[in-house]
Amino acid sequence: MNIELSLLPYEDKTVLYNLIQLYRYDSSEFDGHVLNKHGLYLYKYLDHQWTEEYRRPFIVKVDEEIAGFVLVSLDVPKEYMKLSSAEKTNTISDFFIMRKYRRRGVGKEVAFSLFDQFRGTW
Repeated sequence: MNIELSLLPYEDKTVLYNLIQLYRYDSSEFDGHVLNKHGLYLYKYLDHQWTEEYRRPFIVKVDEEIAGFVLVSLDVPKEYMKLSSAEKTNTISDFFIMRKYRRRGVGKEVAFSLFDQFRGTW
């Protein structure tokens, strides 16, 4: 199983939007997200992934097939982080692995890859 984590270019924004629909549906029983009148889940920070310097949208692929996404914020100043005492902090704001790939170590490998790539306080 080949697991690949790569930055998602703005040109592929629709891919992330579609994956967010699956993610929001999957988690709606826990977080209370509801469909809008068009039958879609809203995600107001979609464009922010490419317009705010500290945000990074990653796509996860397994054997070249889309398997999920991770939205990361790097070196976020402490004034934006309510719980952090570190000067700057890295955060994972959203992490989604499709059900087909869960319990196979994909999420764990992706998380460790991020932690290795971006050293610092998480």
